[in-house]
Amino acid sequence: MRKLPFDKAKLEEIAAKWPTPFHIYDARAIRENARRLKKAFAWNKGFREYFAVKAAPNPHLMKLLKEFDFGSDCSSMAELVLAEKVGNVGEAIMFTSNDTPAEEFRKAWELGAIINLDDITHWDWLLESVGNPSAADFENRVMCCRYNPGPLKGGNAIIGKPEEAKYGFTREQLFECYAKMKAAGVKRFGLHTMVASNELDPEYIIDTAKLLFSLVAEITEKTGVEFEFVNIGGGIGIPYRPDQEAMSLERVGEGIEKGYEEIIAGKGLKPLKLYMECGRCITGPYGYLVSRVRHIKNTYRLYAGLDACMSNLMRPALYGAYHEIIVPGKENSGETSVYDVTGSLCENNDKFAIQRLLPVMERGDLVVICDAGAHGHAMGFQYNGKLRSAELLLEEDGGVKEIRRAETLDDYFATLDFSAL
Repeated sequence: MRKLPFDKAKLEEIAAKWPTPFHIYDARAIRENARRLKKAFAWNKGFREYFAVKAAPNPHLMKLLKEFDFGSDCSSMAELVLAEKVGNVGEAIMFTSNDTPAEEFRKAWELGAIINLDDITHWDWLLESVGNPSAADFENRVMCCRYNPGPLKGGNAIIGKPEEAKYGFTREQLFECYAKMKAAGVKRFGLHTMVASNELDPEYIIDTAKLLFSLVAEITEKTGVEFEFVNIGGGIGIPYRPDQEAMSLERVGEGIEKGYEEIIAGKGLKPLKLYMECGRCITGPYGYLVSRVRHIKNTYRLYAGLDACMSNLMRPALYGAYHEIIVPGKENSGETSVYDVTGSLCENNDKFAIQRLLPVMERGDLVVICDAGAHGHAMGFQYNGKLRSAELLLEEDGGVKEIRRAETLDDYFATLDFSAL
């Protein structure tokens, strides 16, 4: 069973100030994990992690990660503004979007972000969006393209098969676009791909890096374009289930270093910086959704109804995802029952667990849902008028800081004009 960074007494103390449900993040564990990632790739002098803002779009978490020189991987206007607010500007931003509106290209351009195009038509759209820049305007701009390897690379259940995904360039389109960019005066280039999500096999990530290294060599040979970096994307998973093992970052780092020496150094190519855009594996295991049992219902099944619902954590309903559930104070209880753990939405898939063996629960028991630190609060919504919960940060000294207040009914109604009725 997972060891929590707090016990029942500490949680009751926190819940007395911030009523459940709430998300809480472990600052110490996030920092330790960030150090470990940097160490695994210290062999590459230009290594940089661009934290995927979509995973946990909170400026307090982004500022914590900025301590380790983590940049921001952004895909929308709001995410660009969040990066700007925490001081991640210029090449500390990797802007990777799709179906991109002009105003977002303009914002990324104004911030000096690395712009990562998703489609060959986006090159002309970018030029139009930012006012048809001259060659001089591209002097210090870094441009990148997202590669979709299609059937050359298998996908996984979450992100799907690459050839069926809406993202990225075909191989042939890459050569054409890099040639166009070079002709327009671009001098600084990168190459990116992202073909898996929540992957636990280190060889998959290593093979992805090798795929990009080989493609860099070929594009350089055929177009004369020299690359500054490859961004191997994110996709490193976390062990949601008790029988799963965490991916070894050290194994990934060693495997990619070997591929780099063989393909990049071995071919005498210009040294490359290695970039990543992980989100889930950075904060995911170190965030928790804390809730209380509101009702116990016994009909055709035994139900533990919580004061949280899928608007607080929709992964189980959306993907059938497993999240470990702990009942603080009852971790070693010998009394167990099989529950469906549910929320209060008017949707029958509003369940955090189905037929899960758990300690016998009573009304008022605290419940901790683990691995909710990425794609948890971020994916929240307001169906049924449910309000988004607070986010808290457990500091290294044991103190707790509110990093996002809970929504109120006034927030929910703020965009409505009742006076017009």
